[in-house]
Order: sequence, then structure tokens, then C-alpha cells
Amino acid sequence: MESHENITIAEYQATANSFREGTWDHDVSQNRQVLMQWMPRNPGRILDLGCGPGRDLVAFKAEGHEVIGLDATPAFVEMAQQTGCEVWQQTFLDLDLPECYFDGVFANASLLHVPQTSMESVLQNLWQSLVEEGVIVLSMARGNQEGFVNRPSGQRFVSYWEYETLAPLVQAAGFTITDHYYRPPGLPKDQQSWVVIVAVKSQSEG
Repeated sequence: MESHENITIAEYQATANSFREGTWDHDVSQNRQVLMQWMPRNPGRILDLGCGPGRDLVAFKAEGHEVIGLDATPAFVEMAQQTGCEVWQQTFLDLDLPECYFDGVFANASLLHVPQTSMESVLQNLWQSLVEEGVIVLSMARGNQEGFVNRPSGQRFVSYWEYETLAPLVQAAGFTITDHYYRPPGLPKDQQSWVVIVAVKSQSEG
């Protein structure tokens, strides 16, 4: 495991309960809806990549989907398993995923922990895990830098992206981008701190 991963996981492990309390009511239904809208099967099989305590597992399960969680933080894996969903403990740089298996990959504020030099290879692994016409939804923190963010209980490694810098890597990994938008909705673009990319594993690449 890379050192930046160890440091980030340790911080999440130390703050797992407060993280759950602080994020459980965040409304990311817009991102879930767009994933379901583009999936080739609905209900289908979804990978919640970086599922954390399991908020979105609960939401997808309630919609009738078969949803599998993946997270590297042991405390989050334990919490997420309480949803009744299958949860895999893996890091993003060492993914071991079945090929052509998922209809959708939900990467909501998770791949921001991947260094920019590793992003294309991670996206290629996710591309391979999707069925033809499978979709990925990426929600990433906006900006152009990367590095450790200091927090009271440790550090998290974060890489920031703009659509213009991330889109070429998404396409290079084999995806066709079908949409992108900024969040939170209803604010001026310069106040929207998240960019969301919707991309499909197109048949021409399959």
C-alpha cells in the first residue's frame, strides 16, 4: 500500500463515527439519479466505490439495485456491512474487480484520493469492470493542485480536478463522456466546489 494511502486511511479510521454523522444526510441524490438514468439495466448491479459508512448503499438498495460497496477504511467497511450489502475492502490503487460485471460505478467524492499520475490506470480498471454501455459517475473536488490536507486528527491526500483536466484521462481510459455538471446546484459556477462527469463504456471501445 502506498504511504499516502496509509496516511489517509488512518485519518478516516480515527474519525469514522464523526464522518458518518457529518455526511449521512448530505443530499447527493442528483448524482445517484444520473447514474441510474444511464445504466443499461435498471435495476442493475452497482459498485459504490469508496462507499464510506454506507449512505448510498442504503439508497441504491431501496431502489431495488444489487449494490456492492468498496472501501479501504476498516471502520467504514464494518459500518457499511450493517446495511446488509456485500462490501469489499480494497484500495483504489490495488483494485481487484471482476471484468464486465457492473452496470454502474458510483464514484462520489472518492477518487479524489487518487494521485493525478495514477488516475488513468485506476479508470482503466473501472472500465474493465463495467458491462458494455455501463456507466461511471465521478464527483471530484474542483481545483488544480494535489497534496495532503491537514486535519485535527491527521492528514488526507487529495487531488483536485477541473473538467478540462480530468476529461482527457476519462476518455483515454476508454470512456465516452455523456454529460458533466457542477455542484452544489443553484450556485454560480465559481462557488460550485464539485465537478461531476458521467461517462459510458461505449461499444466501439468494447
